[in-house]
Amino acid sequence: MKPYLFSTSSHPDTIDVNPLEISFLKPSIEFAQYDYLILTSKQAVKALSQYNYADYKEKQALCISKATALSFKEANGKILEVGHGYGDNLSGIISSYPKDTKWLYLRATEVASNFAQVTRDCGYCIDESVVYESSCSLNIKTLKIRPKAILIFTSPSSVKCFLKYHKLNEDYKVIVIGKTTEKALPTGIKPIVATEPSIASCLKIINSL
Repeated sequence: MKPYLFSTSSHPDTIDVNPLEISFLKPSIEFAQYDYLILTSKQAVKALSQYNYADYKEKQALCISKATALSFKEANGKILEVGHGYGDNLSGIISSYPKDTKWLYLRATEVASNFAQVTRDCGYCIDESVVYESSCSLNIKTLKIRPKAILIFTSPSSVKCFLKYHKLNEDYKVIVIGKTTEKALPTGIKPIVATEPSIASCLKIINSL
């Protein structure tokens, strides 16, 4: 039986459940005053499409993961560097650049990592612009989950929305895309954490169960 994938992305080998409704915002941004962009999700890349491409086409982006980098590249964006899938790791990359480098972090209303504030506290120049917000979708509310199901969670938000309407039964197998998502689970739940922050890595785990 196929596993349930709680993600804004889909996969042919899973039962796809989009846990979030995304609303894009369009705050005023002066791209010219920044050296680089910071992108931590595909939704941030989509939010950029609301702006004049000519205003940011020369701006390279520090992307949190390979998936986000691919999404930005497909949107004709230029990649600066690619992180390892965790917001907390971006601080190390940013700190390798001069402190007067000006960064623009395009983010959601709620974020899982406070790397931007931590890095600012060390003297680096990072502005933040909220370009989208998310809420739990009705898809997850009406979902009927079979017994002994395998559940794959790809973000803290996917866990939060699942728990808003459902419980994690003892007979479920839980797989999470990374440590940040693991922290969103209730105490006592022991998931399997993917070796890489990708859906493909989560699916590889199933073959060994």
